[in-house]
Amino acid sequence: MAGSGRLALWSVAGQGWVRGSGPAVLSRLRDAAVVRPGFLSAAEEEILSGELEPQLRRRRYEYDHWDAAIHGFRETEKSRWSEASRSILQRVQAAAFGPGQTLLSSVHVLDLEPRGYIKPHVDSIKFCGSTIAGLSLLSPSVMRLVHTQEPGEWLELLLEPGSLYILRGSARYDFSHEILRDEESFFGERRVPRGRRISVICRSLPEGMGPGEPGQLPPPR
Repeated sequence: MAGSGRLALWSVAGQGWVRGSGPAVLSRLRDAAVVRPGFLSAAEEEILSGELEPQLRRRRYEYDHWDAAIHGFRETEKSRWSEASRSILQRVQAAAFGPGQTLLSSVHVLDLEPRGYIKPHVDSIKFCGSTIAGLSLLSPSVMRLVHTQEPGEWLELLLEPGSLYILRGSARYDFSHEILRDEESFFGERRVPRGRRISVICRSLPEGMGPGEPGQLPPPR
C-alpha cells in the first residue's frame, strides 16, 4: 500500500479501480467489494450535488465525530428527493441490493472537505445491514479495506466521481474501511489528489429491525 512501505502486485484483470495484497483476497471479495465506474452521467452528478448543496451549506464542517471515525466533515440524513434524484437512487437499489433486502428509509449524505478523511472502522451491525452502496461526487478518492485479524490482507478501491461502490458480506464485517487523507491518497503509484468529496450512501435495514424503526439510528459512516 502506498505510504505503508508495502507494494501490491495484484489487481483485478481489466479493472483498473480495484487492487489488493494478493489474488486470494481479490477472489474472496470479488462480489463483496465492487466498484462500478461511470455509474452516473455528468448531468446526474450535477442533479444530485445541486439538490444537496443548499442543505449542506447550512452546516459547518466538524472535526470530531461521535465515535472519532471522521475528520473534516458534515453530514445529514435525507429521505425526500426530487423525482430525478429518486430515479437515480432507484438505479442504485437495483444494482446493489437483492430483491429480499429492505433499505433504510433515509439516505446518508457525507461531505468531506478537501483535507477531510475517514479513519479505519467497521460499521456496527446495529446501524445498518449487510449491504451499503455509495455514490461518489465531486472528487476522486481511495477507499482502503484491511482485514481486522490479518492486516496483511487488504484491498483498495479507486472511487472516481460518478462511480458506485458496493460493500456487502465479508467486506462489511471482516474488513475495516477508510477514505485516505490527501497526503496518503495513492492508488498504487498513481497520485489521487483529494478535493471536496460528497458520498450518497444507501443502506440495507439491520437484521431484525422493522421498517418503522430506521429513524432511531445514529448516522453511520
